[in-house]
Amino acid sequence: SIASADMDSNQLEAFLTAQTKKQGGITSDQAAVIAKFWKNHRTPIHESLISQSRWDGVLKNISWRVDLKAQLRHIEQINTPVAIVEMELGKNGQ
Repeated sequence: SIASADMDSNQLEAFLTAQTKKQGGITSDQAAVIAKFWKNHRTPIHESLISQSRWDGVLKNISWRVDLKAQLRHIEQINTPVAIVEMELGKNGQ
């Protein structure tokens, strides 16, 4: 299990307590250090994860097509349209 970037302090405390009770888990001293680190660094960690996972509104390229199935094992599936969309996303300045 791993801690989530949007955990509040109560959720983190419950998570760390559960980790101390697991076989081979962390000690209560380690849990206290992790909780202190999280309290001091939660905002920059969260902002960093958001910036790495966010789509900054740049669509570099898009292509699409619609195919019709002309040969299949089951006759009722013939001429069933299938749309294929390909999008190339990017971040601003890249």
